[in-house]
Amino acid sequence: MRDTAPSRPAHRFTGRRHGPVTGFAAASALVVLTACGAEDTGPDEAAEENGDGGALSGELTVMAAASLTDVFAEIAEDFEERHPDVEITLNFAGSSELVQQINSGAPADVLAAADTSTMEQVVEGEGLDADWAAENGENGLVFVTNTLQIAVPPENPAGIESLADLAGDDVQAAFCAEEVPCGAAAAAALEASGLDVTPVTYEEDVRSVLTKVEMNEVDAGLVYATDVISAEGRVEGLDFPEAEEAINGYPIGVLANSADPELAAAWIEAVTSAEGAAVLDDAGFGAP
Repeated sequence: MRDTAPSRPAHRFTGRRHGPVTGFAAASALVVLTACGAEDTGPDEAAEENGDGGALSGELTVMAAASLTDVFAEIAEDFEERHPDVEITLNFAGSSELVQQINSGAPADVLAAADTSTMEQVVEGEGLDADWAAENGENGLVFVTNTLQIAVPPENPAGIESLADLAGDDVQAAFCAEEVPCGAAAAAALEASGLDVTPVTYEEDVRSVLTKVEMNEVDAGLVYATDVISAEGRVEGLDFPEAEEAINGYPIGVLANSADPELAAAWIEAVTSAEGAAVLDDAGFGAP
């Protein structure tokens, strides 16, 4: 127990911002959440009060795709309420950037990527915990799916109705960089449509594309359906049939350099539990 910690979750936000805040989770790319029980309640008692069979403690670093920002922060807050002696650091960025960090030796316990090919790069570098992978999948465990939408500013001033409209000479569009899963999905959708679209900007992650649309800096952007929901009315989302050719599965896994594989596995169990699935479903993610 940490005597100086507050008796309820305290939140510290640092790092790059992704536009207007949609809640405490969306304020930042790096979110650190801490929690501690009351001074007169030990870990075992706190676990019993929360209905858990045993107490967990320690520090956990979770690297996750930017599109998971809101949901993972919500799940982390609940996890820390259940386990007051656990401190979780959430690091959000484009999946390709996270993989580079992991393969360069950055300390972390869990990775949740926005597509399977990105996780395969970690596997190739022997970055997944072998024991966990043997039981849950050598390329990680796919726990949700996500689909692209065309995001436009409210009232759709450019009159965008389809993916083909993004090819217009006077249309300014924003895409993710192709090495990022949302960019790879956009490329797959365009290939399926036979269209040639050159955006005015390639962004480092999907939340940066969303911000461009929210700030009315572009006429449209290709983002995930979950990002449109997270914007809470600041953008409108348009379905397009080619998106069915570019559905992303999100894998999660315990990393080989995890300092606490058991705690990392407990986090993944929380994400894939009925409660975690409900949070993900409310945010617009699909079943694997």
